Amino acid sequence: MAVHIGKQSVKFDLCAVVTATASTVGTKEGEGPLKEYFDVVLKDNLAGKDSWEKAESEIARQNISLAIKKAGLKNEDVDYIITGDLLNQCCGSTFGIRDMGIPYFGVFGACSTMGEAMALGALLVDGGGAKRVVAAASSHFCSAEKQFRFPLELGTQRPQTATWTVTGDGAAVLERKGKGPKITGITTGKIVDMGITDGNNMGAAMAPAAADLIERHLKDFGVAPDYYDVIATGDLGYVGRSLVCEMLEQKGITLGDRYIDCGIEIFDRETQDTHSGGSGCACSAVTFAGMLYSKLKSGEINRLLFIPTGALMSPTSLGQGESIAGIAHGVVIENVR
Repeated sequence: MAVHIGKQSVKFDLCAVVTATASTVGTKEGEGPLKEYFDVVLKDNLAGKDSWEKAESEIARQNISLAIKKAGLKNEDVDYIITGDLLNQCCGSTFGIRDMGIPYFGVFGACSTMGEAMALGALLVDGGGAKRVVAAASSHFCSAEKQFRFPLELGTQRPQTATWTVTGDGAAVLERKGKGPKITGITTGKIVDMGITDGNNMGAAMAPAAADLIERHLKDFGVAPDYYDVIATGDLGYVGRSLVCEMLEQKGITLGDRYIDCGIEIFDRETQDTHSGGSGCACSAVTFAGMLYSKLKSGEINRLLFIPTGALMSPTSLGQGESIAGIAHGVVIENVR
């Protein structure tokens, strides 16, 4: 049985096995440093559809189907899909999987959605509620810009603190039995709001939640940062990563070189003009499903603390003058027997 430890964490007895992943990305992501790790690189960011929103749904449909196929399964073998995205009412995911005939939990954690989906999937598997779960998350640069910022046709200049929403979908198949790295624990984050209102500085908005999550996780599990080979936040970018390091240093916690951020890893800052890095639900999802999972499978990484991060906002909240609250969810994935 799972055991609740500390204030915000769960340690699993029957660990969910990550038996397969799939990653589909857009053209820009396919030109970046992680291109060799992705299963599919789109030649057309519209994915053959006539709108960005329909394209995101198609990307989600194709990639989740690919993950199921890579696990050697059929749709009827999967107990639940847990997925979400950035669009209003998570319509990117909903319309993507509507014809798959698989029970569905729609979740919204902003860009932390992949972590939330994996955590809930692991709880279902450990608790006996499911044998097989697909956890996934998607985003699309064009649909996100259209919803949250400015129409692309305006050609609005982006400040250096801005991040680039990743186009793609990442999916992971979690099973009660099988071969692969296992989810051995989770730490569920709290909403942390430091009053940031700048929609072009997501890293600053999310960094306090990430720092809070890391501090709490280490206390709950009674480990030091060097227990992990890699600690990976989701999409803080250069601005947010530096803030996390600074905040934790003030509390005597040094992460060192083991700390990476998916938003930094996925793009080349110098050649791809992405300013502070990558963001979006797909940023952490495709980086995990691609590079991080590959390195877990090869043994290059044996202990990973995966921390997708999110900015909890909407067009409505921005219009109301609300601040941008942050959230982070921690998932421990290890190579254990």
